[in-house]
Amino acid sequence: MNRTAALDAVVFGVDIQSGDVRGDAPSYALVVFDGEEIERDVVSRRKLRRLVDDEEPDILATDNMYELAADKDQLVHLLGSLPDETKLVQVTGDERPEPLSRVAKRHGVPYGKKPMKEAEAAARLAAANVGQEVSAFTDTTEVKVSRGRSTGKGGWSEDRYTRRIHGAVKKQAREVESELDGAGLAYERDVTEKYGGFSSAVFRVQARPQDIPVSTHRSGDTRVEIERVRRDGIEFRPLAKRRDHVVVGVDPGTTTAVAIVGLDGEVLDVYSSRTNDRADVVEWIIERGRPVVVAADVTPMPETVEKFRRSFDAAGWEPERDLPVDEKKHRTREEAYDNDHERDAMAAALYAFDHHESQFDRVAGKVPPQHEVGPVVARVVAGDESVESVLRDIEGDDESEAESTSHQPRELSDEEKEIKRLEARIDRLESHVDDLKDTIQQKDEQLREKDKQLEKARQEGRREVRKDREVTRLERRNEALERKVEDEQAKREELAGKLDRLKSLWKLDHSNFADVADERDGLVPVKVVEQFTRDAIEAADEQFGLVAGDVVMLRDASGAGRSTAKRLAEADPRVVLRDGNLSDAADEVLFDHDVPVAPVEMVTVQEIDELAIAREAEVEAAIADWEDRAEDREQAQKAEMVDQIISEHRADRPVED
Repeated sequence: MNRTAALDAVVFGVDIQSGDVRGDAPSYALVVFDGEEIERDVVSRRKLRRLVDDEEPDILATDNMYELAADKDQLVHLLGSLPDETKLVQVTGDERPEPLSRVAKRHGVPYGKKPMKEAEAAARLAAANVGQEVSAFTDTTEVKVSRGRSTGKGGWSEDRYTRRIHGAVKKQAREVESELDGAGLAYERDVTEKYGGFSSAVFRVQARPQDIPVSTHRSGDTRVEIERVRRDGIEFRPLAKRRDHVVVGVDPGTTTAVAIVGLDGEVLDVYSSRTNDRADVVEWIIERGRPVVVAADVTPMPETVEKFRRSFDAAGWEPERDLPVDEKKHRTREEAYDNDHERDAMAAALYAFDHHESQFDRVAGKVPPQHEVGPVVARVVAGDESVESVLRDIEGDDESEAESTSHQPRELSDEEKEIKRLEARIDRLESHVDDLKDTIQQKDEQLREKDKQLEKARQEGRREVRKDREVTRLERRNEALERKVEDEQAKREELAGKLDRLKSLWKLDHSNFADVADERDGLVPVKVVEQFTRDAIEAADEQFGLVAGDVVMLRDASGAGRSTAKRLAEADPRVVLRDGNLSDAADEVLFDHDVPVAPVEMVTVQEIDELAIAREAEVEAAIADWEDRAEDREQAQKAEMVDQIISEHRADRPVED
């Protein structure tokens, strides 16, 4: 298996020496490996953390990440506390790690069961780019500029103090923004404006903390905090880009998706993009492996996928019929993908692997240990050669190289071989140029057509917006009218109820009045005035009208003066039934206007809501009683007047001696 050269970096390999990570004091076997020299030590967890902080190794390698953290929360905390340049690497794989012994054997790394030997194996494997980087954070970093001190209570100078702090935050935010712009970093800014400037400013930068030219610090009125944005869960990424022979699945279209599957059936990587062109996709594939088979999930193979196949001189695979969605979902059920395009590309690669799996195994069984399996598989599958002929060819090349060493003055250097290989790759890539130019022309035409469709869609959208506005206006008007109708219906129901009560009032039989005479026509209406005041009289007049001949009942007859009594007398009521006593002034005015007044107790009044009735006979009796009293009152007044005249006459006569 071909891999990139060993890292020119410092690697810490660790394994638990004694104790338990869930306990208070586990100790670790620590191996420090820089590619040449090895240092070994047994350290406590605290010392290990201090060494990591002080020396900032490129990789902290282990066979199981949960030997450094008891659970997921502690693991996230550990990842957040590591130096920016330090990666945590699990050399045994991702969520389903392999035994360390198996991984070490596969890569020719010495292995022993003792903790120090396991720590050394982890360090050597990580140095050879074996393993998965463990990450809990994205490549987005939040830079927050905020107040360095509370605005609090500042007495008479509080406004000036607050304005100064907010002005300092705004100034610091502009400096951070200038630094980010100078570094060419993409970011989004969100500020909270307050009196005098900003209370805070948050920059979401598309970069890791070590790539940002700003550091966490606090200075007077402001402070700057830097924090990486956390992922939803734990993510594993291959430590190095693989250059193995692989099976490639491609799902072309507006969104192009590519999946890479190893010759052992493991999904190594998946990719999708709406913007990258075919050259970018080819470069992405080249960085991750050497395609043996290029597969599609439909038949016939799309032209785009066929061009990818030709680019790598790989074998093609297509299903006998288009792969159903449910089968693709089932085949990729244990893999992670972000969208349906990645799923389809992954399904194509996995089904192609299933088709060739027995062939891969058969070839691997025939290849001697001293030869790599990948190149042989590539020639057998893509070149339709036999294993034996490929092996003879490879062994013949080895012999010819030995002969050329003894008979030829020089052989090609590694650099010259690399140049020849790159020239061949350039030839393949240049073969795409014409196709890409045609594709660009087609895309331009499609863009022009899309522009026309977009303009048409915008016009349609504007029409829809206008229609929506008109619909909204009509809906609001309709709601207002519906509310008005509801109000009118409520009033109508209220009036209908009153009408029903009025009808029932006028249809009362003698059973409704225990002491009413047989004839129903002996009932008269009574108009009720709540208080003997001008406002109450006006309200009653507005509600049901006061006309001459009405029977008026005063619920509270007290307190009225001459003007109020005169206003009632102008209505010329037939009789006034009073509850309580009238004032002398009011009584005199009503008497002078010949308005009969009787106590309400003299008449039986029946009320329903604001309507009332009384018996005619009782009303006439009350009027007759008042007339008798009025006659007596007039006679008394006349007698008083005669007495007064006589008294005045006597007073005017001269006194006789």
